[in-house]
Amino acid sequence: MKKITRDILKLLPLAFATYSISLSATAGDAATGKAIYNGEGGCAACHGATGAGDGVAAAAFNPKPSSFAAAAFRIDTDGDGKTGTDTDLANIIKNGAAKYGGNAGMPAKANYSDSKISNLIAYIRSLKK
Repeated sequence: MKKITRDILKLLPLAFATYSISLSATAGDAATGKAIYNGEGGCAACHGATGAGDGVAAAAFNPKPSSFAAAAFRIDTDGDGKTGTDTDLANIIKNGAAKYGGNAGMPAKANYSDSKISNLIAYIRSLKK
């Protein structure tokens, strides 16, 4: 039994390295995310073309849309004490902000695939000044 445990422990670093590589391989594509943001996602209408929270519809909202350029995120969807994590952004995109006490004007995109959401998040991250 001890030999099996030692063999398993020897393989753990390899397993973690493989897991890390697979996570980085699934990172979103910002260029694809930009097309979604400016197109079907409709994100630019509120968050603005540069992500400053100053889109043409922003004046109608209180609170104003988040500024991605300033990385000004307000919602902690998973209760980890941090706002604006990838998990938080994914939850807000998928479920809408109102579910987490945010602005009801941020619609849910429940039909978006994980890949599409990952691409949007990559683009949102690229807007930080």
